[in-house]
Amino acid sequence: ELQPGMINWDKALEGCSWFHFSAISPALNENAALVCNEALKVASAKGLTISVDLNYRATLWQYGKQPSAIMPELVSYCHLIMGNIWAAETLLGIPSPIESSVGKSKEELVEAAGKSMLQLHKQYPLAQSLAYTFRLEKDYWGVLQHGPEMAVSKNFLIGEVVDKVGSGDCFMAGLIYGMYQQNKPVEIINYAAAAAVGKLQEVGDATKQTIEQVKARL
Repeated sequence: ELQPGMINWDKALEGCSWFHFSAISPALNENAALVCNEALKVASAKGLTISVDLNYRATLWQYGKQPSAIMPELVSYCHLIMGNIWAAETLLGIPSPIESSVGKSKEELVEAAGKSMLQLHKQYPLAQSLAYTFRLEKDYWGVLQHGPEMAVSKNFLIGEVVDKVGSGDCFMAGLIYGMYQQNKPVEIINYAAAAAVGKLQEVGDATKQTIEQVKARL
């Protein structure tokens, strides 16, 4: 029910250094998308680091607008973009180099991620950091393009999944944590993937993992 003008973003973001939003928010309705835009303009003017999670939900986006008509303007403010090859295609119109991950080796998937990320960076030059996840049948890993350097995480065995909800949020949180700590790219992507896999073993949509527990999985 949020409307533009209801939040004083200048005051709300006072003393902040980072603004993160999810693609779920502008998917709710047109006013929510306008509120996101309103917040991003203020966050950008204040010099905050801005990140987005390109999480696509097919059951949303029911208000007559295609994601590709809304998301590009919002993402243009971002310094860190997280998602996957297919979300980048659906939400931003970046053509996917492959149809699916089935039958593809890790090398082929990393190559496809690199091609997609190159197009993503060309379209959104502010984004110096791009991260994609790959949650396959048995393992989970990620790719991070951080400035000129590409880092690929190690493979984390998934095991028996307790609850899928929130694993992407944990990956995003791991990215933000690693970047905020100014860690090396390979450390950032390994920590993010480890956090995501840990969430798959928890019930509910929020993690109770500590930093030490995530690091122990490395």
